[in-house]
Amino acid sequence: MDKEFNQSLDTESRILQAAEKEFFEKGFDGARTASIAEAAGVTHAMLHYYFRTKYNLFERIVSEKFNMLGDIILSAIGDSNLPLEDRIRQGVERHFDFISANRDLLKFIINIVIKQPEGIETIRQNVLNIANNLLNNLQNEIDEYAAKGLCRQVDARMLLIDIVSLNVFPFIVAPIAYSVLGCNYGSYDEFLAIRKKENVETILGKLKIH
Repeated sequence: MDKEFNQSLDTESRILQAAEKEFFEKGFDGARTASIAEAAGVTHAMLHYYFRTKYNLFERIVSEKFNMLGDIILSAIGDSNLPLEDRIRQGVERHFDFISANRDLLKFIINIVIKQPEGIETIRQNVLNIANNLLNNLQNEIDEYAAKGLCRQVDARMLLIDIVSLNVFPFIVAPIAYSVLGCNYGSYDEFLAIRKKENVETILGKLKIH
């Protein structure tokens, strides 16, 4: 029984890996389930047995990526053993690092937003799951810090939007940003490292934590 279960997980994982590559390279519209099945080493009927439709594959991949992102951010900002400043710093840095490690995912999501409106609801629900788990507690802590004069009073939702906007921007306009503005840096990686540090300081500057 355990062997059959492990084989099932292995087949599912291979299909998901192949689907992720297919989606990221060709976009949702260009992706073909037949190509995914071939890359995963399974029949098209087997792929259909596991996931039924291409859209189900899309939902699973997006959900897993956002769950991973949520865990990363919550493990940083939700760590009550650390001062708020350190947690915000970690949250910004880990979000930036996640985007850097998943650049194809970012391009894919932007493509979905522009060309695949029905996919926006899946993305919205996943973002809401992260936000709902994070924002209420974060707002309460900001309110407590502000009441003690330890930081500015800010809206946690606006703060989250600021973090996402600052961290996403360098990767959306990466070729232009680096070629036009990054010529004084030794490499693109050095440029990104400096950009990450600047983003952290910008967010902490908005909070003015001291």
